[in-house]
Amino acid sequence: MKRLILEMSLKPFYDTGNEAVEKVTGAIVRQWAPLIDQAQSVSVLFWTADGSEILEYDGRLTREIEWAKWIGIANTPPHDSGKRTLHDVRVPYRDNPPAITYERLRAIVQTVKSTIASLTGKPVTLGTIFDPGPEFSESQFKYVRHKEIAGGATMGEGRWVSCAAVLKGDHTPYAAYPDGIPDGTSLATFLGAQSRRFIADMGFDYLWLSNGFGFALAAWSVTGQVFDGTRFDAAAAPDINRAILSFWREFRATCPDVPVETRGTNLSTGMDLSSDATPMRDIYRGEFNLIAPPNSPWAALDGDYGLEITGWLSHIAELPANGIIPFRYYIHDPWWLNSPWLDRYGREPHDIYLPLSCGRIASDGRVQTPDSVSLLTIDDSYGRTPDQVPTEVIPRINEALRDAPDAPGLVTWIYPFDEYHDWTFASPSRASEVFFGDWFMRAAVNQGFPLNTVASTSTFLSSRKARKGLYDGTVLVCPAPDAGTPLAAALMEHLDSGGKALLYGPLGHADPGLLSRLELSFAGSISGELDFRTAMPGDTLSTGSYPSRIQMRETLSGGGADTILAPSSGARVLAEAASGQNRRVFAAIGGGSLAWVRGAFCETITGGQLPRPDDQREWFPAARLMRWALAELGYALRFEKNDVGTPDPVVLAAKCRNGWFFSGFSRSTNVRLRWKFPIGVPIPVGCDVQLDGDAGSISLPRAWHRECRVFVQQSTPGEVTCREVYSGEIGITRRLAVGGLSNARVTFLPDSTAVIEARLQKNVGYLGSGPAIEDIRREADTIVAGNVNGELLISW
Repeated sequence: MKRLILEMSLKPFYDTGNEAVEKVTGAIVRQWAPLIDQAQSVSVLFWTADGSEILEYDGRLTREIEWAKWIGIANTPPHDSGKRTLHDVRVPYRDNPPAITYERLRAIVQTVKSTIASLTGKPVTLGTIFDPGPEFSESQFKYVRHKEIAGGATMGEGRWVSCAAVLKGDHTPYAAYPDGIPDGTSLATFLGAQSRRFIADMGFDYLWLSNGFGFALAAWSVTGQVFDGTRFDAAAAPDINRAILSFWREFRATCPDVPVETRGTNLSTGMDLSSDATPMRDIYRGEFNLIAPPNSPWAALDGDYGLEITGWLSHIAELPANGIIPFRYYIHDPWWLNSPWLDRYGREPHDIYLPLSCGRIASDGRVQTPDSVSLLTIDDSYGRTPDQVPTEVIPRINEALRDAPDAPGLVTWIYPFDEYHDWTFASPSRASEVFFGDWFMRAAVNQGFPLNTVASTSTFLSSRKARKGLYDGTVLVCPAPDAGTPLAAALMEHLDSGGKALLYGPLGHADPGLLSRLELSFAGSISGELDFRTAMPGDTLSTGSYPSRIQMRETLSGGGADTILAPSSGARVLAEAASGQNRRVFAAIGGGSLAWVRGAFCETITGGQLPRPDDQREWFPAARLMRWALAELGYALRFEKNDVGTPDPVVLAAKCRNGWFFSGFSRSTNVRLRWKFPIGVPIPVGCDVQLDGDAGSISLPRAWHRECRVFVQQSTPGEVTCREVYSGEIGITRRLAVGGLSNARVTFLPDSTAVIEARLQKNVGYLGSGPAIEDIRREADTIVAGNVNGELLISW
């Protein structure tokens, strides 16, 4: 870990004197010492206010700051709604909150920085924030004097600042504008100039742009500036795109050197492109000295881990020049009276294990994982910093970092980063395909599709040349590449060499070579309410069955269903949709190694921030086919659950040290996972798996993270277990005991960091004294033992 970032408000500094600030800082260092010790450097991100202290700064250090001292919304709605929720009222976090001047803020910054540096001996930086919304501190600048900049409707009409806003002139002196703001000055220009002065005078080192600022004119919703829920406005997209990009150019003109870190939006690259014309590619490649956004904290609020994972992977598929990947975890909220670790997560670590099992493939073939860990925030709404939270969170973060992937996972998403930008602004625009692709993949992950690895098209093409065989053990997943593209040629080479791939989405622009492997051709498009059936074995339901109808929303799905199987085809239809007598292929597999799922946007846009999924009791959810199609490629992950309304677990599969590391979150702990891999049924360490036929079933807790190095194939039904055993022998670091075997074929994945060769023997007599397994085959990264009965002991 290169950097640990501790985010906090000023609330813990009840006493703002230097000695008291030093004492609070010392306690914070003590609490987080196990993580600090691992980091090369430490940062503190101060949520002093909402950035209005930057806008208001006039150079007078004795001036009092309107700081974030509230619980609830600081800028209360203009009209009393009669409600008493924290979105309608505010209360001070304690009686008589301290007054904080700019001079006192500077002293706090200096004291915190020097104290941490003295106690840790590590480089220390401090950051400050700018937020576009009304949440954190009262703002006369945004909502009284310069209401013209807050035209967005997020969190209410006239409440959200646009990065493309233009200021009306005023005669109020500011640090960078002592004679007032000239009429027509862009907010970007003003914010840049003010930030440069404020950050230098206060002793800060960097600026954090919060809540989507700089990435959209008004973020946070499935709809946006160029998409109203029913129509994509291709004509408006270029102007919106230029307006957002102008913010960065104008900001950097007046603030060229201050490092910038970003929250980004809560959505994905493709979602933001299609709804808000976000110029992510130009922002990343514009030499603006910024860090890519971290994973969104929204999943703690809405449980949408599919959105968190796909959004983050889409944001790190390509990176700014510094190549930094940040990770952020939500433990306390200093404004909204919740502490996610204790309440929203229920002290379950799934939102640690899931994102930290993700990785990005770099152009040289390395798997990149997060460089930094950021904790939002270390203080709660009352300014308390309870020991319980770091005590419980730190071991989980350490474990997740230790098991971070070092190879592609079960599936690798070849993300069309450049293609999505090109398609959005093409003539005619393909924004509908861009919109569909990411929303579909988000739904797939929410329905158990094990996505943890990403490579942009360009990094995929370069990395497969840099490291031969890098993608041999992973299923490549992507929209069908366009005809004649290097990606299409690379996919066919991958398939010809024994690799596997799963395509999704419309095929209207697909390469003919891939179409011929699927043996598909085109017919008239059908859409609307369609009949549906699938030949794939699905999840097991205790009651009821999956519906035989599906909603095909043509505009939101990149078109309708328009493929048919070629005559005398050797390919297999996996799913089919029909309108009357017009039947269309909805999923297919060709040659046993290339599968395709058409998919559909199976949700309704209601005007809320996120779309509402179709009722699964009435309409089949198309994204579930992605997980089911993996079984056709050798990886079966099916669920045993009560009925169609029982939510699916989220399951990710990462590779580290030549072993599998499975992480998951079960919305219902009554769901069981029935699975098998090409090399056998996974038997994770510390788990019991019920084998029955060629697959095995395992119970899933709410949150889980399990190492797996043992895979078993046996025809005899029964419970197979894998447990850690003590060493008891000089030179042996670890032992696993695998029990319940009956004429089994056991595949073991040796730890790539082990210093001695693994030993396989029958576990009889004194530990490690049993006879060696005779039927054994050793290969580069596997050991296969045959005809194993009873208990097997594996030592290394």
